[in-house]
Amino acid sequence: MTFDDYQAAAARTINSALDGKERLLDAAAGLAEESGEILGLVRKHAFQSRGLDPETLKIEFGDALWCLAMTAKSAGLALDDVAAANVAKLVARYPQGYSDEASRERRA
Repeated sequence: MTFDDYQAAAARTINSALDGKERLLDAAAGLAEESGEILGLVRKHAFQSRGLDPETLKIEFGDALWCLAMTAKSAGLALDDVAAANVAKLVARYPQGYSDEASRERRA
């Protein structure tokens, strides 16, 4: 499955009662909310000696992915294009791969 395949499949569950601006805000706010849920799981694992349940993480990552896909769609962006642009940025930023030195020296 490509990102664009996922984005199209996930879009069938978007709230059709919302207009374009409302969809954008709903999806972006959902992305922040789901990211907070992921952070909460990781924080509890790191600082409260709780196990890190891969199945729960998978569910929360899926929710965050849905929100990301719908935010991008609402902004007129295809996830495949978003992913390709991000990889191009990372290659330009870290042509030899990540290093602390390269991170300190990068300009953007």
